[in-house]
Amino acid sequence: MLEASAPESGAVDTTVLARELSRSFAGHRAVRGIDLTLHRGEVLGLLGPNGAGKTTTMQMLTGNLAPTTGSVSICGVDLLERPTAAKARLGYLPEVPPLYKELTVEEYLRFAARLHRVPRTSLEQAVTIAKNRCGIDKVGGHLIGTLSKGYQQRVGIAQAIVHEPDVVILDEPTIGLDPNQVREIRGLIRELRDRHSVILSTHILPEVEAVCDRVEIMHLGAIVYSDTIEALRRFRGGHALRVGLKRVPSLEEITRLPGVASAETRDGFVRVLPEEGQDPCEALVRASVERGWGLHYLAPDAASLEDVFVQLTTAES
Repeated sequence: MLEASAPESGAVDTTVLARELSRSFAGHRAVRGIDLTLHRGEVLGLLGPNGAGKTTTMQMLTGNLAPTTGSVSICGVDLLERPTAAKARLGYLPEVPPLYKELTVEEYLRFAARLHRVPRTSLEQAVTIAKNRCGIDKVGGHLIGTLSKGYQQRVGIAQAIVHEPDVVILDEPTIGLDPNQVREIRGLIRELRDRHSVILSTHILPEVEAVCDRVEIMHLGAIVYSDTIEALRRFRGGHALRVGLKRVPSLEEITRLPGVASAETRDGFVRVLPEEGQDPCEALVRASVERGWGLHYLAPDAASLEDVFVQLTTAES
């Protein structure tokens, strides 16, 4: 019998809470004491390069891999102490969808619903709802193996939500899809927030901005950035300056100005990165006038998400 439990007091709006989560393999620390919180109705992007520890983290959050140290609770239920009750609140799509391609879509979803202990009296309704939400109601009688990869991915998401879990965890859900399929799956993920909390693991930068409310960036098994998408956009702005000059001098001449840490040319402009705590605007204006550079544009320059990602994930530790 499925173990029933109520969420702990104060955990109503927190669906996933991980503290000091670590995992080692033969002495190598793949995940290093991370903290992670997911709120109800939120889509959290877990972003990082290949090998950052994302999949290991996902496996620990879903109870498929025991952590070396740390704790995980799902809707206030301790995953290690009460795994059956905690997993009942989870839906999981691993990087390789767990599909039986010799089954039809409906056969497979009925099977998944039974595994998730959906009552027989509501099983057909649960399958129908999952099919409709994932846009696969017209292929219910098709063998999974005959479907396109995009539709197979939809079937994988359907099996993750067929039991109406509080939390849906998706590991690289758009990998290998064509641009149209990627757009469809991203739209589906955005719709999931209406009834679920979602954790999305990816190394695709635009995907985070397209579907997530908050982002955590992993590097070498640790969280190196954690905040909302809006805060990430502000972080991307940094303090760099976009400088337009009619007569561009050597970059070495610009970097010798007071307060300038580095300079590079980009899209016909010079991108100037100030030294910590310095504002080189006055020095740039003065030098332009004195040396005839012809300054015609000077404004803050927002870094691309790729710039921020590289900045955060290229440090050695």
